[in-house]
Amino acid sequence: MTETTSSSSSPNQSNVDKITSAYEASQQITGSNVSFDSTKGISPTRLTGKVRDRYDLGPSTLALVTTDRQSGFDRMLALVPYKGQVLNLTSAYWFNITKDIVPNHLLDVPHPNVSIVRKCTPFPIEFVVRSYMTGSTSTSIWKNYQEGVRNYCGHTLPEGMKKNQKLEKTILTPTTKEEEHDRPISEAEIVAEQWMNQEDFDVCSKAALAVFVKGQEIAAQRGLILVDTKYEFGKDENGVIRLIDEVNTPDSSRYWLADSYQSRIAAGQEPENIDKEFLRLWFAENCDPYKDEVLPEAPKELVVELARRYIKLYEMITGLEFEFQEGAEGAIAEAIQKSVSENDG
Repeated sequence: MTETTSSSSSPNQSNVDKITSAYEASQQITGSNVSFDSTKGISPTRLTGKVRDRYDLGPSTLALVTTDRQSGFDRMLALVPYKGQVLNLTSAYWFNITKDIVPNHLLDVPHPNVSIVRKCTPFPIEFVVRSYMTGSTSTSIWKNYQEGVRNYCGHTLPEGMKKNQKLEKTILTPTTKEEEHDRPISEAEIVAEQWMNQEDFDVCSKAALAVFVKGQEIAAQRGLILVDTKYEFGKDENGVIRLIDEVNTPDSSRYWLADSYQSRIAAGQEPENIDKEFLRLWFAENCDPYKDEVLPEAPKELVVELARRYIKLYEMITGLEFEFQEGAEGAIAEAIQKSVSENDG
């Protein structure tokens, strides 16, 4: 990777053209074209998630392949070119930056869309950290506040708050990870319902808040506001609690541009966001994404713009120029096999 001349500069027209070309040629990484050559030692089974696919590499390691699948409202919304690469490399950046705060599961990044990670048993709780009154999903603090909720995940909320207003303090608002639908839950309920024991919860909550503070500090230096995010934790085979999944990415987090926040709020406008929220808002305005059996197709210009924003955010956070990877999906299996071979050797 190479340093950008300005971390806040937008991707140039050449980059937008590359995104558009990938979209029109259906070159997004879906995960379905990853093919292992069994003669090279491994041929793991693909386990498909919303965004990431998992490959079991043996007793202690997994390969996580971050695709270009875009999820929201517990649904598949679109295929966004280069999104997987952005998410994987952004997480790798944050894992490195925060490893002194809490151990994590990352071992190797052999390909822009691939992370080799240590196996962990995930806790069934997402540690959502928030600094602002916002959101559009059913579990968001703003949606609940609109519906009259004033005790949210154990936190008392004052009357008269407005959307996108800064909270009095950063708060932890966990959600359960359930088959049907996640739900907000308090610390007391987590322990009482035996989702986690108090000791493990305390370790994870402390780490989540500390990683978020670090994220906000770096975001502020780059002209960004890290509004909210979610973290996941798990225990490895030795009982060590580790930060897993993804960290401070535009999929797991909400980012606003800092320089226009105050003026836009004063004018009654939405903050300038640089994450997937505007795509969620489009679906919320054009259908019922929770109930409609078939969703409308996201407009091409919306998907291309989202990819542009993902790339811009990656460059702003890391200070690195985004490197487009052509034909990336065909090289994924080979990269995983090579990493396994090198580490076994």
